[in-house]
Amino acid sequence: MEAYSGLAAVYDAFMDNVPYEEWAEYLCGLLADYGVKDGLVLELGCGTGNLTEILARRGFDMIGVDASEEMLQAAMEKKARSGADILYLLQDMRQFELYGTVAAVVSLCDSMNYLTENGDLTEVFKLVNNYLDPEGVFIFDLNTVYKYRNVIGEETIAESRDDAGFIWENYYDEDSRINEYCLTLFVQEEGDLYRRYDEVHYQRAYALSEVRQAAAEAGMEFVTAYDAFTRRPPREDSERIYVVLRERGKRGTQNG
Repeated sequence: MEAYSGLAAVYDAFMDNVPYEEWAEYLCGLLADYGVKDGLVLELGCGTGNLTEILARRGFDMIGVDASEEMLQAAMEKKARSGADILYLLQDMRQFELYGTVAAVVSLCDSMNYLTENGDLTEVFKLVNNYLDPEGVFIFDLNTVYKYRNVIGEETIAESRDDAGFIWENYYDEDSRINEYCLTLFVQEEGDLYRRYDEVHYQRAYALSEVRQAAAEAGMEFVTAYDAFTRRPPREDSERIYVVLRERGKRGTQNG
């Protein structure tokens, strides 16, 4: 089954422990640090729109892009309830298209780790650079090599709720640095009837040196990286980092 097809129905239920408001607070602080306090913001890998909704409430004009029709359907249902002015687009982040430029691009919840093929990171950076305002910023998080190798690799996680349950098995390959998630979901439909869904997800661990190289190849400026939710540099045992890139090229072209 395609990733997030079955998971979309129970994604929010199993992600109810994620402090989205705190994540948004940190992200908005970073955006403000780099001069973005309002305007158009694009979220890549927006999923069911949890963070998108929060950023819209904080005054940003939001565009959400995701490749999963089922996840976007959940996001659209939230939008209908909240009345938020959000544009959702069903697109692959490696090929996304916009009608104009945006002040910032953001991507959280390790969406960028889903770019597993050689060259994917560079292609996304090129597109982001193209659709950013002059000197606009791209802020995204990444699960680290340390996290895959030492924390979740080879781990099996299971959880049961009243109306759903899952078994999540991880297999990390050191050579390819690909983490394979085998996810088995049991979702209640009627009475005691549960439907089983099986999905396989793949994520790739990127060294910070690879991010720098991809940014250079895409023509973007690598600004900095942080240990997640701090303003400190990444540590050897950081499990999640935030990266800040800046658009480069438009200002000089305009002035020329």
